[in-house]
Amino acid sequence: MKFTPEKYAIPDAPMQPFIDTGEIWDFLNKTISTPVKVKEVVEKSLAKSRLNLEEVAILINATDPGSVQLIKEGAKELKKKIYGNRIVLFAPLYVGNKCSNNCAYCGFKASNRDAVRKTLSDKELVKEIEVLEDNGQKRLILVYGEHAQYSPEFIAQTVKIAYSVKKGNGEIRRVNINAAPLDIEGFRTVKEAGIGTYQVFQETYHREAYKTYHLRGKKADFDYRLTSLDRALEAGLDDVGIGALFGLYDWRFEVMGLVRHTNHLEACYNVGPHTISFPRIKDASMLDLGDEYFVSDEDFTRLVAILRLAVPYTGMILTAREPAELRNQLIQFGVSQIDGGTKIELGSYAEKEQNHDLKKGQFRINDDRSLNEIIDELLQQDMLPSFCTACYRLGRTGEHFMEFSVPGFIKRFCTPNAILTLAEYLMDYAPEHTAEKGWDVIEKNIHELNENVQHQVRERIEKIKRGERDLYF
Repeated sequence: MKFTPEKYAIPDAPMQPFIDTGEIWDFLNKTISTPVKVKEVVEKSLAKSRLNLEEVAILINATDPGSVQLIKEGAKELKKKIYGNRIVLFAPLYVGNKCSNNCAYCGFKASNRDAVRKTLSDKELVKEIEVLEDNGQKRLILVYGEHAQYSPEFIAQTVKIAYSVKKGNGEIRRVNINAAPLDIEGFRTVKEAGIGTYQVFQETYHREAYKTYHLRGKKADFDYRLTSLDRALEAGLDDVGIGALFGLYDWRFEVMGLVRHTNHLEACYNVGPHTISFPRIKDASMLDLGDEYFVSDEDFTRLVAILRLAVPYTGMILTAREPAELRNQLIQFGVSQIDGGTKIELGSYAEKEQNHDLKKGQFRINDDRSLNEIIDELLQQDMLPSFCTACYRLGRTGEHFMEFSVPGFIKRFCTPNAILTLAEYLMDYAPEHTAEKGWDVIEKNIHELNENVQHQVRERIEKIKRGERDLYF
């Protein structure tokens, strides 16, 4: 798959910084948005073409109600075209919260003496994973602070442990990573453990704002963090995830920064990010930030819709930082992955009671529904919950994934595989009332497949009912 990335003020070169603050502000300040231009940009996105910075600025600068509604409706339509009604589910698992950085917005910051520091032992890690498997989870993202203890070798070892844990019909089939930037050799070490996506969030793409929040530690180096996923791709890790923490700077700038980062990866490595995340600032232990850049629910909904239109084929992750009602709404505007049954205090999955202790967690969770409660509500909305990991294990990653997904062919695999993973969940973990809804949704989705695929899916479902597992296309 060949891309045609845009050329911007700073030429895109591997492992070289690419953000020009003035250029981004020029696009935002000088681009005129009209209803006619908005319509043209939305139509381009619906033709499944990624948008450039000027086109994204047109959407950002659209403030009249008609244009804003057109953007939202366009995002809804695009999501249906590319992702159907699927929502991929996963769980975050915090392995260690020691950190040598001092980031003003984070509960893990080194200066926070109130934080309860912990690193899971191998035994504790296994126990956490067993509980997650008992709930039906198949996909994890392991999270680590930035600390000398959390070396590439340590991360690789925890990944191997995660894959080794089998309880009943439970198993973890994909482990993603959210951790500090590594050097190329470090990324190679982690890759060899068989990880899926490696996430590094820039937090804010505005260089001067970045300095005000990142006061000490390796993370204070803006350029080293900005080019971290270049090193991951150089190491052969072809699925990477980018993100910004909304509330640190003007949300309009951050959206442009994410699109600029996408262009950079395409230009240098012929593959864009596998996922984009857009967490909002929430409460954290010792959090002391002004509210100048806090993002309202209305603006948050807008930026999610704009990102969906800007990067049609990139997965978009919405976390349990957001309340359930808002998450249910934003799913319609382009979100393709959410976490469920989330607990972020170290060792908390193995605890019977939910414990929102900011001294033990990175931030406050605002959606504490169980995984089954989330699945039940998704089914009620005729959404198709998915634990699919087939593309990763069949080598449909990175550039190969784009070869399938950019033309839209991935739906041939994703809907059938989502159905099969949901069938597993219904057989192994779902209470009766959820299972009843789930089989109805499965039947509806099977009817939308072509006759040949319908037959193959039904055959595999019968095998699942007889006890076989991990069947996929």
